[in-house]
Amino acid sequence: MTTDHILPLELSAKFNVSSICFVEETAIASIWKVQRSDGQFAALKSYRKANMGNESCGYKFLKSLNGEAAALVFEQSATCAVIEWLDGPSLGDLTRNGKDEQAATELVSVANRIHAAPRSQMLELPLLEDWFEALFTTKFGADCPPIAHKNLLKSRNIAQHLLQEQQDIQPLHGDLHHDNIRLGKRGYCAFDAKGVLGERAYELANAFRNPKGAPDLIQDPERIRYLYRLWSKHFCVEQHRLIQWAAVKSALSIAWRGSGTVTIDPEFDLLDIFLSILDEQ
Repeated sequence: MTTDHILPLELSAKFNVSSICFVEETAIASIWKVQRSDGQFAALKSYRKANMGNESCGYKFLKSLNGEAAALVFEQSATCAVIEWLDGPSLGDLTRNGKDEQAATELVSVANRIHAAPRSQMLELPLLEDWFEALFTTKFGADCPPIAHKNLLKSRNIAQHLLQEQQDIQPLHGDLHHDNIRLGKRGYCAFDAKGVLGERAYELANAFRNPKGAPDLIQDPERIRYLYRLWSKHFCVEQHRLIQWAAVKSALSIAWRGSGTVTIDPEFDLLDIFLSILDEQ
């Protein structure tokens, strides 16, 4: 184990934790399994930058749920959070082990429980339309394939329409997908929220692109059709609108990865599939 994977002494003292075990390194943080002074196990997530980036509002969102279909947030500082430990498996694990239909059913159940939960506080969250600024302003490099360029412009138009006529605006988890939901003592619970205010149907958009580790399944049009039929029925949102949000979320992720200029991206094919399915409707 490198020194980067050893929890700094000041953090173990600050949060009064022991039995420290390194779990993983993500793109923005390091995660350890720890034991709190009350004996409960928890996940301690330490962010590498001076703030939590786009996850800072996510902890507000999780706290507002008071543990309903979401991990409890025990403690938090500007760059760290200590949250309930969820033993798993994740819904991503279910899908990767051939249980995708079960995972899809559990995912929409978690989404419904989250959205039915009484709120303990009013939330000030970023607006969904602000998130999409990256898609509206991105440029296209010379090596961006023509079909991808066309699809991204089409996605811009769809996004503008959706955002101008949002329906049922609510606080959203903002990153609800298979690997952000794990089984714990209280059932399946979500974590790693972003926290955003926007249309309810957007809540499931990112799940169409997940989980990682199942690329052939994710790009299977029949799986996409199965998901939007199941989720639209059980989440009470329109099928067409749900797949529209899935498409524009795909386009937004491409724009985010391009950091201002889109060139080549691994998600071009998936975006094309989403838009082709939209054209069928």
